Amino acid sequence: MDQKTPSKLDISVIIPVFNEEGNIEPLYEQLKSVLGPIGRSYEILFIDDGSTDGTNERLAGISDPHIAVIRFQRNFGKSSALACGFSRANGKIVITMDGDLQDDPKEIPRFLEALKTYEVVSGWKQKRNDPPGKRLPSKVFNAMTGVLTGVHLNDFNCGFKAYRSYVVKNISLYGGMHRYIPVIAHLKGYSVGEIAVEHHPRVNGKSKYGTRRLFSGFLDLITIKFLVSYSKRPMHIFGSLGLLFSTLGAIICIYLFAIWIRGTSIGNRPLVDLGVLLVVIGIQFMAIGLIGELIISMRKNNDWVVRME
Repeated sequence: MDQKTPSKLDISVIIPVFNEEGNIEPLYEQLKSVLGPIGRSYEILFIDDGSTDGTNERLAGISDPHIAVIRFQRNFGKSSALACGFSRANGKIVITMDGDLQDDPKEIPRFLEALKTYEVVSGWKQKRNDPPGKRLPSKVFNAMTGVLTGVHLNDFNCGFKAYRSYVVKNISLYGGMHRYIPVIAHLKGYSVGEIAVEHHPRVNGKSKYGTRRLFSGFLDLITIKFLVSYSKRPMHIFGSLGLLFSTLGAIICIYLFAIWIRGTSIGNRPLVDLGVLLVVIGIQFMAIGLIGELIISMRKNNDWVVRME
């Protein structure tokens, strides 16, 4: 950061941006007009995620002691940008929003009010101004995420969120896990809420949403489901799979042994190889589960977190 900031501010606003040169100045003006009258100390952290247009030059042209700009050498993705912002944030409250002018800064006071009840508040683009090609997959994705994780929000993909600072300091992000911050927070025992927010159509720049992002989001959902259900008990999934394969293999082997006793030749039957293979695979799965349990038991860090600022 270029300017010195107090050890603890009231609000940190984190904005990852990638090729948003046409939106930087209008967004800054909107934020300044909202945050100034609130009467709390604040900082705005722009994380330039390796932009290749004039985004960095527009950010450099803003002269304001409340602004800090962190620039990545290349595009690392939104999760990395948010993780960087979380580590640098000095505010007791952390707000994240997108840099495309679709999130409206005037909603920030409502987020602050909601944080009196919850520790994580997620925005819900109730009236979403996006094409159907984005809205429909998002609805399916949100429904699947709720069913698989037990955290029921209307809009996991909304980048407009607010947190108590101790929440983001206890969350590790990688890959595309930024979509599941409310799930990760819930898993750690934090309270999660949601408010409807105004959503504007994109005017400048291009959307970063695409088929590849949808596919990667589905894979991340499988990962988060595994973490939610089995990160502390890997034997429950690997042991179950191991027992299933071993049992099937044992049944095949018992059957083959029974017909061999009766005088039927089984030496050339592919079923012999299948039975043995299933038993071996089953044993390997159980071994993986035991190794996972051993690693967890040897970890020195505690899983519990403390609510404190």
